[in-house]
Amino acid sequence: MISEESAFAEDFMPEMMKEEITAAGMGGEGKSEYKSLRLRARSVLWMLLCAAFFTLHASLLASCSETDGDEGVDEYADWQMRNDAFFASLEDSLSRGGEQWKKIKTFTKDEKTVGQNTDYIYVKVLESYGSEADESPLYSDSVRIAYRGRLIPSVSYPQGYVFEQTYAGDYSLETTSVADNTVSAYLDGFATALQHMKKGDRWRVFLPYQLMYGGAASGSIPAYSVLIFDISLIDFTINGDSFYRWT
Repeated sequence: MISEESAFAEDFMPEMMKEEITAAGMGGEGKSEYKSLRLRARSVLWMLLCAAFFTLHASLLASCSETDGDEGVDEYADWQMRNDAFFASLEDSLSRGGEQWKKIKTFTKDEKTVGQNTDYIYVKVLESYGSEADESPLYSDSVRIAYRGRLIPSVSYPQGYVFEQTYAGDYSLETTSVADNTVSAYLDGFATALQHMKKGDRWRVFLPYQLMYGGAASGSIPAYSVLIFDISLIDFTINGDSFYRWT
């Protein structure tokens, strides 16, 4: 069974390699080609990671005389530029991802206008049990959720640095802790996602920094950070109604 960490990494595999792997795995005589393409895909990902490392390493060496021998890697070099590029690349995932991917405009902007790309969030549906007829939480409603929040992949954290979570390891409804809050208590990007989810949904949402902390840092989250959340909407109720006790 594939782990959530492996599944998360495959979200960022180059789309061309995904197509080649799928095609090679179709026929019975393509097994050797399939294995070869899997290795090529891993090699591509590894080379991309190495390229990022050596870029940062070269920058570090150029300034080592000014940092008194600090051997740490600057995890957030060119951070705004890298986050802008990452978020722009999600349009390709949307175009190739079929019904599993969505693009949703923030509730704070007029739906009748196109707006900018950063007026939207991107969603990859991981699990869905509801139907379009089912209700979603309103801005004033209370929600019970489980979640894991990450930064975009980086040198030391190829899966993305996890800055906050209600569970460890793979998600399980039986073992997770939960967070109870009103939708209005969350930042615009996060609140936008909640207002489109159905009870039982689990989504991976990609939130532009313009709809989250913007140019300000918050705790371990640097300024200009695209935030990636895996959110499970366990339950919701109208504001003021209490939830059953979670054990």
